[in-house]
This record gives sequence, structure tokens and C-alpha cells, in this order.
Amino acid sequence: MSEMNDSVSVSPDMQSGLWPQLRRVLRVARIVLYLLWGFVLAFLLGAFWSPYRPVVLAAKQRWCRHFLRILGVELTVTGNAVDAPVFLVSNHVSWLDIPLIASQRHLYFLSKAEVGDWPLIGTLARAMGTLFIKRGSGESSRKAREIGDRLKQGHTVLVFPEGTTTDGTGLRRFFPQLFDAPLMANVPVQPLAVRYLDDRGAPDAAMAFIGDDEFHHHLWAMLLRNRIRVRLHFCEPVSAQGTDRKALCEGAWGKVAEQLTVDSGQLTARG
Repeated sequence: MSEMNDSVSVSPDMQSGLWPQLRRVLRVARIVLYLLWGFVLAFLLGAFWSPYRPVVLAAKQRWCRHFLRILGVELTVTGNAVDAPVFLVSNHVSWLDIPLIASQRHLYFLSKAEVGDWPLIGTLARAMGTLFIKRGSGESSRKAREIGDRLKQGHTVLVFPEGTTTDGTGLRRFFPQLFDAPLMANVPVQPLAVRYLDDRGAPDAAMAFIGDDEFHHHLWAMLLRNRIRVRLHFCEPVSAQGTDRKALCEGAWGKVAEQLTVDSGQLTARG
């Protein structure tokens, strides 16, 4: 997780009293049942041995949309998703970023290796064709080639080039190594900006999954919220023709940074 803070609790908009606690327990039950349904659905569709078929991608998108409704997410989407294979890059605030983006288009992910070990979710991630990378292992060049092959096959792949999560008030530098993938496949890069917002429209840093946060603790705190407000913006794509990975990386970073400053003041850049 990020080095910016030790931990951030999902605290704003939490409610006290008996009903919010009962609602949280009911949400936990719904999530467990929905995850189990995800296993059944993945098995029925053959996702565990053939995750790249269109019917699996469509089911994954529908599954993510309903999962967001269970969590009480209010999602506003702006900009236009490229209707073609594309290399997606986004800022990274929470584990929730993945189902948010997956609810909007067919895609595959590059995720940290630890996610593959999460109970239930790790198995489902593998059934969805997720790629995994171990941070600090020097795998970037090999993963770039693997992603490039996916892109050449007509797949869209999402990566988080900051390499970690932030609290959403700052944008770390993007690592350029994975930007070799769109160059290999000659597909455009489409940057995405994810912003969690409080009731005033300001960045909601309490939604961040950073520091020493554990997934189950973060989810438990999140489920006490009445709602989760998120803005997802699809930026204009950046062409991979006649350029190099450094220029692609810098161009994508600039577009994400621009969107993160909309109506929220000055963005903090972090190295």
C-alpha cells in the first residue's frame, strides 16, 4: 500500500444507532451470498477455464454493477470510453476502483499479486482473466510483453501506473515501464480519473485503502456508510503512434492530474 499514511479509516457519513449497524450486517450477508453467486456464475459460464469469451466479459460487467449497488455507490461517469481495444491507466485510491471501472466497459486488470491470495475475491479475479504482478520483483518488462499480447488479441487492459494507492488528494508519478505494452500493440492509451467525493464535492480521503489497511477492516467500515459518492472520468485518449513510453506516460499523467483538480483546488504531485 501507499507510503503516504499508515492507515485511513472510512469515517465520513457514518451513522450511529441500531439501524445502521443492522444494515451493515445485512450488507455483509448480501455480499457473501453475492460472491458465492459469482462463483456459481463463473462456473456455469466456464470462466475458470475460458475467461476471455464475450459472454464472460458481459457477465463480469453486470456483476460489478450490482455489486456497487449493494455497497451503496453513487457513480457519476463523464467523458467517453474508447469503443475499441485500449490500454487504460488510472489513478489508484482503493480496491473499489476495480469494480467501479469494470462496471463501465469490458476489460481485464493488472493487479498486485496479493489480491490473488484474498479469500473468494482472489479466486474470482483469476476467473475474470486478471493479470498479477509482484511489486518490486522486476517483472515489469515481462508483464508489459504479456499485456501487449493481450492488446494485440483485441483485449482492453487496465493498469494503475502509480504502483500503489494514494488518498486521492495527490497523484504520484507514473512508472513508464508498462507503457511499452501499447507501443508493442499500437493501441491508444486512455487515462481515467477516479475521485471519491464527500457531500461538499471535495475529495473524500477517508475512502482510501492505504497504509496498513486490511481489506476486511476497510470493507467493514465502508459498509456503515449511507452512500459512497464517486466520479469517474474517461479522458481523451493518447495515441501510441510516433512516440515513446516516456512521452506516453507523461501525457497520461497530465490528463489524469488535470481531472483531479476539477472543482477541488490544487493537486499535490508526489514523487
